[in-house]
Amino acid sequence: MRFTCNKEVLLKEISIAQDIIASKSNILILSNIYLEANNDRLIIKAKDLKVNFQTEVPVKVLEAGSTTIYGDKFLSILGTLPEEIEFYQKENNIVVIKPVTQKKPEYKLKSIAPDKFPELPVSSEPFFEMPIKDFKDMIQQSVFAVSDDETRPFMNGVYMEKSDNKIIMVATDGRRLAFISKKTGDKIKDFPGVIILPKILNTILKRSGEEGLINISISDKMIFINFASYKFSSLLIEGIFPNYKKVIPESQEFYLTVKRDEMLNALRCVVHMVEKKSHRVYLGISSGKIAVYSGEGENGEADTEIPCKYDGEDITIALNYRYLEEPFKIMTDDEIKIRFNSAAKAITIEPVPEKDFFHIVMPMQS
Repeated sequence: MRFTCNKEVLLKEISIAQDIIASKSNILILSNIYLEANNDRLIIKAKDLKVNFQTEVPVKVLEAGSTTIYGDKFLSILGTLPEEIEFYQKENNIVVIKPVTQKKPEYKLKSIAPDKFPELPVSSEPFFEMPIKDFKDMIQQSVFAVSDDETRPFMNGVYMEKSDNKIIMVATDGRRLAFISKKTGDKIKDFPGVIILPKILNTILKRSGEEGLINISISDKMIFINFASYKFSSLLIEGIFPNYKKVIPESQEFYLTVKRDEMLNALRCVVHMVEKKSHRVYLGISSGKIAVYSGEGENGEADTEIPCKYDGEDITIALNYRYLEEPFKIMTDDEIKIRFNSAAKAITIEPVPEKDFFHIVMPMQS
């Protein structure tokens, strides 16, 4: 096998592959990236025990062939080389990477035979498509709320289902819930609700653009996601996702609206005095204003005040600082609405005007 190519084109794809295999594995071949050169194309594959990745890039193939190479070292070497590089197999288990126009530097890396690399799964179910921008919006508005409690694995992923003519994504850790839906055509085949690993969703969020379509297929145990030249697949999380509909309040009597940037600035002002163990922050809500304060702790306290639109009885709500800040950070709307019934019941955070997503947060004890 022998090919030459532009380093930057290859570097981008190898960095994605390395993201996939970055988790430690006792299976040596899963630390390697599969490369296959043929017809002036280089096929790149990577996998861990749950997530799979494949793409291809244009190269100049001088000799067709395939190999696998240790991903971490390959990525670091690519970063040091000039623009055009040459890659070739010198012996059965040695590959050489060097600049095209000079003899040095030259790197020799051990490889593992390509037939040791596991076959990537292929979907037997039909694909459906949706705008990639919509899918990224859904990931962004949900994945941050996934639970990290390994004793409840069914909450360690994002739940996705088709309901009527909508695709819905929900994530929860038991103290908060993120919900978003997107309208779809009536041509999408119904599928049972599934729980998707955050790793594949975060990779797509990080690596995909804003234009074009994404294609999705769901089988009993796997999800397949294709866009541009990329093919991703992942095992689904087994288990029954909580009945999220029971968490969503049917009605909330009171509400206020506040400027998003003013709330974020207020939270930044008090964060240094928020107790690290509880992360508790207080919202003292009264007509026309919100007092945002940390409460008295071992090192002191902090408070600030921002304007809001509210006409109701004075109320104080205690919330987890991070649970309040994260929805405000990922929303881009200038004005945000907070709806509630009492200091002890769930609050709903949503943009103004209302869109296709909202966030629910359970209060803490004062």
